[in-house]
Amino acid sequence: MIVESIKLNHFRNYDRLELDFHKGTNLFYGDNAQGKTNILESVYLCGTTRSHKGSKDREIIHFGEEESHICMRIRKGDIPYRIDMHLKKNKAKGIAINGVPVKKASELIGLGNFVFFSPEDLNIIKNGPSERRRFLDMEMCQLDKIYLYHLSNYNKVLNQRNRLLKDFSVYNESQAMLDVLDEQLVLYGSDLIRLRSVFVSELNEILRQIHSSLSGRKETLVLEYEANACVDMFENALKKNREKDVRTRLTNAGPHRDDLCFLINGIDIRKYGSQGQQRTAALSLKLAEIELVKQNVKDTPVLLLDDVLSELDSSRQKYLLESIHDIQTMITCTGIDDFVSYNFQINKLFQVICGTVHEK
Repeated sequence: MIVESIKLNHFRNYDRLELDFHKGTNLFYGDNAQGKTNILESVYLCGTTRSHKGSKDREIIHFGEEESHICMRIRKGDIPYRIDMHLKKNKAKGIAINGVPVKKASELIGLGNFVFFSPEDLNIIKNGPSERRRFLDMEMCQLDKIYLYHLSNYNKVLNQRNRLLKDFSVYNESQAMLDVLDEQLVLYGSDLIRLRSVFVSELNEILRQIHSSLSGRKETLVLEYEANACVDMFENALKKNREKDVRTRLTNAGPHRDDLCFLINGIDIRKYGSQGQQRTAALSLKLAEIELVKQNVKDTPVLLLDDVLSELDSSRQKYLLESIHDIQTMITCTGIDDFVSYNFQINKLFQVICGTVHEK
């Protein structure tokens, strides 16, 4: 899959912008705070319905405007697709594929695959569990529509349950409603736990090899799925925690509290790893993500690299650049010296200055 072009109207600091991309490497360079990341964000948002930053639609719309529009053209094999996305300040986003509106944003997810890699991702291991769950959900939703279905329904039921807990009374109807919601939570949550376990196992096979190469065969990286409650015990965990849930007014058991553990030579690097180990493991994770897409959907993802090279040492820069030669890549950076020194082929070069883009 490749992204052929994108048009932006009232998106972030861009009033209007039209860009055609090369199927190889597209490099955007310029000083900080000029709008380079916004271009990558628009591609990712239009392909996945979500900002990589977790930004809300109203935060993305150009200052002083009520709506923003993204039009992106992609190609999968010989089949072209046009994706139109309208962001609105006080309404849900509108999406159309080839001119046909879709009822749910989730219908777009999986049409293409996108891997976003930013400096913030290098901290995924030392940050809190929510960051690691977000990685799981974003990648699995692109790869598996069934997972997306269960996650969407689980979150819907979880929100209903938490609202009930906030207004909880001792009357029987509240207890009865909790019983109903618990049954639904177990139904969808059990499938999430099973699918996450399978995904982590598949990811591990690729992750070990990549990290071994990155570390010069000195380290073995293993990813462990830490389920808050296993499938067989999820229902019991909800019952056991009900009194606590009522007291804290939150649901304290379930896959929304899962985590991932990163072990290097048996040591938990979330707590005891050096910054270098944590960053190398994060890089391995992103590269494994690319390979997993290739294996599972028999297609290549679009890679979006947001000023990552400046955060890596020379050996890891070299490894990363050598690993992405066969996929469409969009890269932002402040200068092109690193790419020149590695003789890295740049197929299209753009300079970004104060919200204007000049093709060089």
